[in-house]
Amino acid sequence: MAASLYQARWLVVFLGLPLLLYSVWVIYPFVRTFTLAFTSYDGLSPAQWIGWQNFREMFQTEAFRLALGHNLIWILIFITVPTSAGLGLAMVLNQGVRFDRFLKIAYYLPLVLAPVVTAMVWGWIYHPQQGLVNTVIAGFLGILKAVGFNVNPEEAKNIGWLGDPKLALISVIVASVWRQVGYVMVLYLAGLKTLDAEVLEAAKVDGAEGFNLFRYMIFPMLAPVTTVVVVISIVDSLRSFDLVNVMTNGGPFNSSEVLANYMVKTAFHDYRQGYAAAVAVILFLITFVFTLIYLRQVMRQEERRS
Repeated sequence: MAASLYQARWLVVFLGLPLLLYSVWVIYPFVRTFTLAFTSYDGLSPAQWIGWQNFREMFQTEAFRLALGHNLIWILIFITVPTSAGLGLAMVLNQGVRFDRFLKIAYYLPLVLAPVVTAMVWGWIYHPQQGLVNTVIAGFLGILKAVGFNVNPEEAKNIGWLGDPKLALISVIVASVWRQVGYVMVLYLAGLKTLDAEVLEAAKVDGAEGFNLFRYMIFPMLAPVTTVVVVISIVDSLRSFDLVNVMTNGGPFNSSEVLANYMVKTAFHDYRQGYAAAVAVILFLITFVFTLIYLRQVMRQEERRS
């Protein structure tokens, strides 16, 4: 009896403390955010209940609609470009090319860097006068000018990748894609290692090779990994904040604004934490829907296997 009480006591200690911390740092802020979304709250004065007013105002605000649209663009690019590039790299590196270990590390290294560091590096790359991108463009224009084309290489120095409303969003997304490709590559490499070699050999005996082998055998067998990659890409694109905040802070003129950055600016710059909580709720609901789709797909796959 004493031993049972002793074990129960330690069970409470080892489970209770993590649950307490989880409740304080996760559950309480989660519930608090939902309650604040229906209030007018500036962080100092008592919150005043206003019902659905924050949500109505939100969808009537152009800045929010722009941020939502930019997030959708981010999602579309994230589930296509990094996924395709990561899968292509995984297929090549899985063949045992020379220096494959070095290449794997090189492609995965951007993910190890902190997002703030990545943002600073790409900010230097995009620098109009001294950045790598404009320097390369100027060099290419110089070659064209040397062979007789009527171009001015100095005009490349006037391209403001992060200062032009037409270029800012795609410039930030390119930096984020560069960081994401290595992660997708690692996931697909892990998936390729689990494929049944006997099935692939049987397909080769039946005449499947090259692109047909990939299209009809390898890619369908990688469906579980693809599902994981797509969901992770969607979630990562929805919580994109660091790169946007450091590189452009949503500017110029909200041309690169996303929901996470818009939420932070509204909460801590405009002191409208109730409104910001409403934005957080919308962001959570979008993420939750995609997560449910992912879980439903996983459950269906498990049912087929069983």
